[in-house]
Amino acid sequence: MEKKLLNLLTVLCVVSFPFLFKGSKMRENLVIFFSKGVIATLIDAFVVGTKRLEYPVRPFPKIFKTNIIYDILFFPLLSVIWVKLTYKDHLGKILLKSLLFSVPMSIGQWYFEKNSQLFKWKKWTAFHTFASVNFTLFIIRGLVGFLKKLDKVKNA
Repeated sequence: MEKKLLNLLTVLCVVSFPFLFKGSKMRENLVIFFSKGVIATLIDAFVVGTKRLEYPVRPFPKIFKTNIIYDILFFPLLSVIWVKLTYKDHLGKILLKSLLFSVPMSIGQWYFEKNSQLFKWKKWTAFHTFASVNFTLFIIRGLVGFLKKLDKVKNA
């Protein structure tokens, strides 16, 4: 079951690529995608390395201790979507919209931890997921804000 879920997630991510990476903001979306991939991979490597969380079923288990589908596909694509949804918003709306991502992710991870072999929490809870998802979303959103300011200075 777990491998089928991971394969389905991979297919959904790959199919969404052409829809998310088109238009005038493609360069910015690629920066978001790769930046989030690096951040997610680093955080996940730390969390797994300190035995807070493990992934019993994952792609390439002899090479990676983390689940690279989450780190380099799923979370980065969600960040691209989130930035698109919050691109012109102010802090209050950004905070509210972050809940649209962090709450379902926390509930979903809690559910799959209880009902599958995708995650095994050692020193981890749904609150940790909530906090880490929000932390990384705001890091990426801050990067986008910084890039927007650089573009304004460059075009002035």
